[in-house]
Amino acid sequence: MEANSSDNDTRFSTKQSSSQSTASRHDWKLHEVTSLFEMPFNDLLFKAQTIHRQFHDPNHVQVSTLLSIKTGACPEDCKYCPQSARYDTGLETEKLLEIENVVESAKRAKAAGSTRFCMGAAWRNPKDKDMPYVTKMVEEIKKLGLETCMTLGMLSNHQAHALKQAGLDYYNHNLDTSPEFYGEIITTRQYQDRLDTLENVRDAGMNVCSGGIVGMGESAQDRAALLQQLANLPEHPQSVPINMLVKVKGTPLDSVDDLDEFEFVRTIAVARIMMPESYVRLSAGRESMNEQMQALCFMAGANSIFYGCKLLTTSNPETHEDVQLFKKLGINREQTKSLSDESLEQRIIDELEQKTGQDASYNTAQTSNSDLFIDATKTSIKEISAR
Repeated sequence: MEANSSDNDTRFSTKQSSSQSTASRHDWKLHEVTSLFEMPFNDLLFKAQTIHRQFHDPNHVQVSTLLSIKTGACPEDCKYCPQSARYDTGLETEKLLEIENVVESAKRAKAAGSTRFCMGAAWRNPKDKDMPYVTKMVEEIKKLGLETCMTLGMLSNHQAHALKQAGLDYYNHNLDTSPEFYGEIITTRQYQDRLDTLENVRDAGMNVCSGGIVGMGESAQDRAALLQQLANLPEHPQSVPINMLVKVKGTPLDSVDDLDEFEFVRTIAVARIMMPESYVRLSAGRESMNEQMQALCFMAGANSIFYGCKLLTTSNPETHEDVQLFKKLGINREQTKSLSDESLEQRIIDELEQKTGQDASYNTAQTSNSDLFIDATKTSIKEISAR
């Protein structure tokens, strides 16, 4: 029997009121982190889920869409990345997309249910000549009522402030791995360069999105050290993406041994325990995960995903597959917090009708008795905003 939604809300409110019982820390020692990884699996998941419920609704997952706005020809030598100009992966390079094309993609993402639109460019760092274009993208997408996120490489303090002024909500810059293993993966920039960019993002007042990639041949201690670095930042990243390596033929890591799936779930759980208020994103690599593994990750504290057919240049589960999984698990995405006016409502309706006509499976999910996606054809702006 399904629990009454008001009962669920009451239980969640009770958990929220006790959130101060788990204090956020920035002084983790490596042996403490490794001790968490070494806990019996069931005990670790129970601890992570208990903490998760103190700070988050356990049955809601934030949904984002990621678009590559400039693809390939990156001068960096990140061994995991098919966008590096140093590796022959068969990737076709693309120049910076026109602003109008990016906005249209954002409209489709919102119509499909995303609350945050993320844009990635394969740069070492943006040039001054690029900044007017990317800031304009942010301004236009904010008009749609979406949260915005960008990952453009390293940022100067001035560039970070320019993005903040344009309205950018989140900036993504991953630490990737531990300081000790970092030189095995990247040599064209230093670990401190990444930390400096995160400092510039914080100084500008933007939310930080920073995590890492596991399954690159690192040790268990490296995974612990990565989370130690993230948790000991002056502020915990508001969003912490945990990526499973997607092996792409032609990159130096295309034949590295697979990471044990339980180790990936452990990484999610430890991230949740160490950064209790952050959103922990189940990010790249989901296409290779079955539903049961993804469910374990949500149990371990993951509460954010990307959906859509691509993550920059690598594949991701189709949207309708996520809809079906969320229905099975009783998970509903967070609702867009603010919408502007009746013209925006009509635009959402138009996008939904277009998408429905294109994809029968999406139509089934859209018209089913589920609040994973708002049915804008039956819901007023006032009702949506109140959710």
